Amino acid sequence: MATDVIMPALGMAQEKGSLVSWLKKEGESVTKGEPL
Repeated sequence: MATDVIMPALGMAQEKGSLVSWLKKEGESVTKGEPL
């Protein structure tokens, strides 16, 4: 099931961010608070 992932802002003016790597593989389960 797809779920939205909200990235924390590093500053008040930040509007965009980029992910440079994933810790989990596609389809792997995750729990709330676990690094992706």
